[in-house]
Amino acid sequence: MTEPAGETAPEAPEDMDREDVGQEDTGQEGGAAPEGAPASTGTADASEASAESAGAAESAEASAEKAPEVSEAQAELAAQRELRARIEARKAEKAGPVTSGTKLSGAAADLLAAVRAVEGGSASGGAFFAPAPEPPRPTRPTEATVRPAAPAAPAAPVAPAAPTAGALAGVREVLARGGAPEALAGRVVGALGEQAAEALTEDPWRLLAVPGVRPEQADGFARALLGGACGPDDPRRAVALTVWLLDRAALQGHTALTVDEVAAGLARHQVPDPETAVDTAVSEGAVLLFQEEDETPGEPEDDEEGETAAEDAGPDEGPAEPALLGLDRYALAEESLADGLARLVRTVAPREWDGGELERAVGGHGLVLHTGGEAARAEPLELAAAARERGLRVLVTVHDAERLTEEERASGTAVALAALLSGTAGPGRDEEGALALDLLVVLDAPQLDVETGAMLVEALPDGCRLLLSGDPEVLGAAGPGAVFADALAARVCPRVASRRPDPGPLGELVSGIGVGELNQVDAPGKEVVIVPVRDAGEAVHRTVQLVADSVPRAFGLAPEQTRVITVGHGGSAGTRALNTALKQRLNPGPGRFGGYDPGDRVAYAPVPGRTVTGTVLGADAEGLRVRTGDGEVLVPKERVESALRHGWALTAHQAAGGRWPAVVVVLPGDAAPGLSRPWVYTAFGRAERHLSVVHGVDQALPRSVAEVLAPARTTRLRPLLTALLAEPGEE
Repeated sequence: MTEPAGETAPEAPEDMDREDVGQEDTGQEGGAAPEGAPASTGTADASEASAESAGAAESAEASAEKAPEVSEAQAELAAQRELRARIEARKAEKAGPVTSGTKLSGAAADLLAAVRAVEGGSASGGAFFAPAPEPPRPTRPTEATVRPAAPAAPAAPVAPAAPTAGALAGVREVLARGGAPEALAGRVVGALGEQAAEALTEDPWRLLAVPGVRPEQADGFARALLGGACGPDDPRRAVALTVWLLDRAALQGHTALTVDEVAAGLARHQVPDPETAVDTAVSEGAVLLFQEEDETPGEPEDDEEGETAAEDAGPDEGPAEPALLGLDRYALAEESLADGLARLVRTVAPREWDGGELERAVGGHGLVLHTGGEAARAEPLELAAAARERGLRVLVTVHDAERLTEEERASGTAVALAALLSGTAGPGRDEEGALALDLLVVLDAPQLDVETGAMLVEALPDGCRLLLSGDPEVLGAAGPGAVFADALAARVCPRVASRRPDPGPLGELVSGIGVGELNQVDAPGKEVVIVPVRDAGEAVHRTVQLVADSVPRAFGLAPEQTRVITVGHGGSAGTRALNTALKQRLNPGPGRFGGYDPGDRVAYAPVPGRTVTGTVLGADAEGLRVRTGDGEVLVPKERVESALRHGWALTAHQAAGGRWPAVVVVLPGDAAPGLSRPWVYTAFGRAERHLSVVHGVDQALPRSVAEVLAPARTTRLRPLLTALLAEPGEE
């Protein structure tokens, strides 16, 4: 398929505008003709910046959701937070709102604009910003627990209560006195609770709990309230900044940071004594300090004095593990997940199952890891069918509901993971909250973040087998944690690697990318097509042409069967620019429902770190009605601006769990800094039949595939699993 060069004039590059979890926009333009393209014929899509690229924390921070709702996963995990009581004991109860005052003034508009730039996400997760008391932890069914014949369905999640008028009035008055926009009042109350007015009065830097607020803005707010009493060495500022740094790191995928990294971040924000600031944050209970023990095997030797030689470690023993700082929600999630996985391993009765390597492994173990590409997805599905024939209660979960077949939907043999955890799909639960299952197969396991993983494992009964299956080469979860990668690295359970290669030119191309090679592939059916472009403006023009005309004409696909993937939301060829152009061509309209019209493709973030795609059906007084793979959902009108965006074009993280008949990857010149091997592998691998690459990054594409890997995430799950499940004497 040959396309004429577009005539659209190049657009000026934007500054980096990062809005999605783990994604960033780049602002440089390039105009050189592409070289080193992966194929000589066909069209190909651009790829999105890796979640782990430098500066992705900024992107993730901007993606934090404006709405204060707490996800069900967070609510479930809250029951496990035993350390919360210690933190809460240090916080005095406040009472009584402050009367409202004047409206915003001066630089307040800048702060409001910064917060409104946040699209999707949630309030900060540290205990310092989350003083809600926790319910008691439910007991875990023992191995001998008898399952009821008819498991009870879980109760529907209760929506968080709306802020009271008194709380909002008090917060508005404090915000006005500090020169901040009163429009932030609802989100401030959502982050700090009903006593937010008094909390801000006593500690203005707690404004950093509101997604999108940056330290310099919180500093200005504090100066307006405190006057001469405000200084860079204020302990309240140090504590709030420490939590803010860890919140940003979590949005980049980390569940913890080293003490040195946090201290360096504090120094960049002019904290005079970063080490003391870290100590203060720990002593206040705002963050947790971890020192992982060295698991070197062998018994320590005693010296002549009878003292342990290990107490005086020598240089041959290697450097000690660095001390880590973390927020309690992620620390407790990782500990809960590690405990839950260990429980499954220990409570399963081994059985000798006939069949292939995967079936034998699952029969004999409570936890099994399975790796492979798209073709390998058939193997866990075959295992699930065989297990049902053995009389076991089996369920398969997927990351994206759009990947479910009609047969799976009708039979209930496979469900979306989010629907399973919310109780809207899957089996019922017993009185202890455990799912009525003997085997759970989790596809797309690399998309599991630590909180979702902990909630899932906590819901499995003793004796249930768990198979985690996925492609380790794709981008990791949008949320914090590296569940699948950490479990693989811990080496505490069987790991079965599929030998099924992905077929055809697309499979050959993506397999080569996985080992660092961007190969030319023979694509006689135009499975892969390269579309050279000179600038971002031409990239947008050519993308619209491909989606609306060329791909439908060549492959008989409707435009909605093609998905566009690009590096980020901002920039002259980011999702915003592409979605604007695609809407104008595919579904023009006035945007009478908050910028949307019936028929618009949209990307909806029901909770932080999860994006589902759908189509607008209409609107009413309550909000916007959207049809998604999970069914019809109502997006409340107050959440339309923060949780919804047009969805013809997505970032690679948003697309990671999905597959479409045709994909257009857009790589303008300013995309080069955001490219990495996992990004390209993920974006190119979303195509089933056809891939078009709108190519304007010159040699940056083959160079990123060969040389640029995603930075490792700092997490604690691997050592926790190793400590719980490693065999005696095993490293």
